[in-house]
Amino acid sequence: MTVSLVLAGCANAARLPVSAGVGPDPQLPPPEDSLFPTVNIAKAVGWPDGGRPISADGTVVKAFADGLDHPRWLTVLSNGDVLVAETNAPERPDDMTGLKGWFAGWIMDRAGAGVDSANRVTLLRDTDGDGVADQRSAFLTGLNSPFGMALIGNSLYVANTDAVVRFPYEAGQTRITAEGEIVVGLPAGPINHHWTKNLIASPDGKTLYAAVGSNSNIAENGLDKEKERAAIWAIDPASGEHRLFATGLRNPVGMAWQPETGALWVAVNERDELGDNLVPDYMTSVEDGGFYGWPFSYYGQHVDTRVEPQNPGLVAKALVPDYALGSHTASLGLTSARGNRLPGRFAHGMFVGQHGSWNREPRSGYKVIFVPFRNGQPSGMPEDILSGFVVDGEARGRPVGVAIAGDGALLVADDVGNTIWRVSADAPVSQ
Repeated sequence: MTVSLVLAGCANAARLPVSAGVGPDPQLPPPEDSLFPTVNIAKAVGWPDGGRPISADGTVVKAFADGLDHPRWLTVLSNGDVLVAETNAPERPDDMTGLKGWFAGWIMDRAGAGVDSANRVTLLRDTDGDGVADQRSAFLTGLNSPFGMALIGNSLYVANTDAVVRFPYEAGQTRITAEGEIVVGLPAGPINHHWTKNLIASPDGKTLYAAVGSNSNIAENGLDKEKERAAIWAIDPASGEHRLFATGLRNPVGMAWQPETGALWVAVNERDELGDNLVPDYMTSVEDGGFYGWPFSYYGQHVDTRVEPQNPGLVAKALVPDYALGSHTASLGLTSARGNRLPGRFAHGMFVGQHGSWNREPRSGYKVIFVPFRNGQPSGMPEDILSGFVVDGEARGRPVGVAIAGDGALLVADDVGNTIWRVSADAPVSQ
């Protein structure tokens, strides 16, 4: 059952379609000043027996693995093994206080995000090539709200919510029992609003990039609580030394390398409470030293007047993102299409996992989309590759991380359905 909260002064239902906030030049209507945001939550219920999402024409979907515990993020190792971060938020005593904190907790519970964190990375292996994992093992346990993972040589790096940790790895092993070594601490603490920390390694393995979200919606806890947050870090894995590679990114999550240009791309969740049509989440190539607006402005130099103090000098430097993904879609997952064996129209581009809105009417997200690229840049409107996660106002699943499997299928982590979905071509695709 859908719960829509509409109080006096609340924002009205969206007057623009989601598509108006998608593409290289999204519509940005005036912000709406409302006492309370729209609240429109699809209650998390999980999949019925035999239930599954709807896949794009020319593809089929089935469960690669089910019965997991809030799977959020995926990494495919060079031998085809799949690592899954089964995880959720840590204790954040100062992020859930007062009426607003109670309300946020209620939203999380209803959306399926109120479960305890398993604090585990699970390994999945398909030994007979039938597209279903027939082996699984607890690969790493006792972690602290793990999320991003990256393999460099014989070292596996895991981003806990408070630190990047390195573990020794041997190809083919099914469990790591060695103690991890802290490479560098990450911003956490008692607020830790955006707790997920993602990782990606540079192609040459010399640099780790860590995505660190903000500690608030618009720095309402004070700018001093945002030190080195809302940013992508560049980390030397050997020494742990780091610098801020890009800043002003409210909640950067998925990262991927664009194969033609070699550029780093990131999916970013933008701010809330400016109305149902603001602000579009986006994906963008990331410039070294680039500033992307948060908290002072959005989508380039559109000033957010709620932020105090203002910083017009920094706003003047704010870069415009490359491609909008729709307002409040909660676009989290991002992976390059490189290496996939889906139908040819999916050969060049990015797959995006959209976790789904909580504060838009009608809803947005709750699907996986494909954005086509040409010459290293987005070249058209997206196509739904996996949808049908919400039925009769209830969320049977919510997609998060996306990855290309060793056999070229698309893998999708569904943290409400507790399933890893596998999308493949419905007929062999020649390469």
